[in-house]
Amino acid sequence: MKKIVVLEPGYEHYQEEIKVLAAFNPEFIVVPNSASQEERAKALLQADALMIREAPLPLEYIALLDKCQAIVRYGVGVDNVDLAAAKEKGIYVANVPDYGSEDVAEHALALLLATTRRLTSRNTQVHAGQWNIGQAEPMYRLSGKVLGIVGFGRIARCLAAKASGIGFSRMLVSDPLLNDADAMAAGVEKVTLEQLCQQADLISLHVPLSEKTRHLIGTEQLALMKPTTIVVNTSRGGLIDETALYQALIENRLFAAGLDVFEQEPVRQDHPLLTLPNVICTDHTAWFTEESVTELQRKAAQEVLRIFEGNKPLNWVNP
Repeated sequence: MKKIVVLEPGYEHYQEEIKVLAAFNPEFIVVPNSASQEERAKALLQADALMIREAPLPLEYIALLDKCQAIVRYGVGVDNVDLAAAKEKGIYVANVPDYGSEDVAEHALALLLATTRRLTSRNTQVHAGQWNIGQAEPMYRLSGKVLGIVGFGRIARCLAAKASGIGFSRMLVSDPLLNDADAMAAGVEKVTLEQLCQQADLISLHVPLSEKTRHLIGTEQLALMKPTTIVVNTSRGGLIDETALYQALIENRLFAAGLDVFEQEPVRQDHPLLTLPNVICTDHTAWFTEESVTELQRKAAQEVLRIFEGNKPLNWVNP
């Protein structure tokens, strides 16, 4: 029997994982968020594998993983895991980078469309009894505009494909790893981040969070943008300097923002960005559809299975 500890429960059940790992007769120990430090430590000491979502996994937790062979992140980003400490303990860390790309791309596109057409503020106004408000605030058609995409991994490529039918005049991409041949094949133009900020009418962020990318969009980058530009973030909240974004919005140096992620989550209710009618917010839910949950749980369990079978994980992040 293998004991699988789930440190941050977030799914209705774990039948998908149990099915994948059936050959090892898995016992799932789901640690509730309300667990005490003592209860958490007891579970970690038993773990043959640890499956986590977004909860921090610092050195002091990893030090307790005496039996553990695998730490698998339900999702893409692993900035919440002390990778060096896990490597020191000889524990594989893996993630699931290839799930939900279509779902996140669709959510990003939805935020771009909703902010452009002011859907949430118009909905509020109509519910409040207002009418004939069509020309009270400016709106701009998307056809003929320039879409800017920061990062060009799986999700960004899905977004570019979906956006290609809208009628953008150009699609710009800032990604140092993108080569000219791939850019041409995808129908996008490779530019610098500075050029993208200057030229794009709509900007969507699709890069992982690291020390290098923290506040990638800050005062300097926002100052380059047009007052009609829209910024959408479905990646990590730390990519944007939220104070600088708020200032740009209240000073009308930016048209709108669509945010699925924040620097601190859950976002506090008195966050200044939540007070603005031209900011549409969702609860880090871009990844979610019924299909993506099943896919994520299955692929995360398959990484554990590979390690239990004596193989290296497919998506090994701490080699």
